[in-house]
Amino acid sequence: MTRKINETFIKAARGEKTDYVPVWYMRQAGRSQPEYRAIKEKYSLFEITHQPELCAYVTRLPVEQYNVDAAILYKDIMTPLPAIGVDVEIKGGVGPVIDKPIRSLADVEKLGEIHPEEDVPYVLDTIKLLTQEQLTVPLIGFSGAPFTLASYMIEGGPSKNYNKTKAFMYSEPKAWFALMDKLGDMIITYVKSQIKAGAKAIQIFDSWVGALNVEDYRYFIKPIMNRIFTSLQEENVPFIMFGVGASHLALEWNDLPLDVVGLDWRLPIRQAREMGIHKTVQGNLDPALLLAPWEVIEERAREILDQGMAQEGYIFNLGHGVFPSVNPDTLKRLTSFIHEYSASKLSR
Repeated sequence: MTRKINETFIKAARGEKTDYVPVWYMRQAGRSQPEYRAIKEKYSLFEITHQPELCAYVTRLPVEQYNVDAAILYKDIMTPLPAIGVDVEIKGGVGPVIDKPIRSLADVEKLGEIHPEEDVPYVLDTIKLLTQEQLTVPLIGFSGAPFTLASYMIEGGPSKNYNKTKAFMYSEPKAWFALMDKLGDMIITYVKSQIKAGAKAIQIFDSWVGALNVEDYRYFIKPIMNRIFTSLQEENVPFIMFGVGASHLALEWNDLPLDVVGLDWRLPIRQAREMGIHKTVQGNLDPALLLAPWEVIEERAREILDQGMAQEGYIFNLGHGVFPSVNPDTLKRLTSFIHEYSASKLSR
């Protein structure tokens, strides 16, 4: 029996008319789900992502539980870095830690290339398992963006202010652009391998790029982002851009050859449209609202939906990821509300 794939998310990403507003949630896989917590008692993130059957289960679970319109691959943005020679350790309660941070052009020149079939076969096997056998919705693959990956590689771990990263960018521009090129090449190869394995859309997470102003973004970051998305155009799948605290960069993203501008909760969708963002937009309920009473959640979700549905090309999501303390029943109820409310509005 052939599985019928629900293409509503893909249509919306391409700016096409849909019968209802599609929805998925960043960090929908894991964290708040009791089934996931039980798995985490036995296995680390590294162990889960290296076992395709288990990783596929974690990826698939929110689709089955919440009835969302897309799955997003369960993995970490640091996954491809060891392949190019970056020794990363995910430390509980801390995050990614890199013992030998980038400090010079010589450090950048030592970085290698990724060969996905040899370096991350478990990622590709998980994608194939999901897309060939299990999912009835599109699978979103993803990658970290050059600035965000570089920030970990230069800071040596998470940072609150990215001072070392920005200092490196300003004081070692030759090394900085060489690093951007190395990471850009890695991202292009890595993303293409995910699409070849079956991913039907890609989200690029530039989680920390909001630390830069518009002028620095245009000079130090935008050229490599333009090269990445231009190189990926031939893949013919939708591309989504997302960052946190990066509303001031939304118009810059709108310029890039991508399909969907992801918004966090700081920039209202109506305001984004008024600014001139004409692409599909994705967002942007504050995830903290998921801990509020249902009446508050519904009211805020309705406001966001009304703004999003004002023109075609809208995908509902959170403004950042699901918190571990969120009740899974809340996400299930919210998904139903989004589907029912938008269908009633769009059918008129």
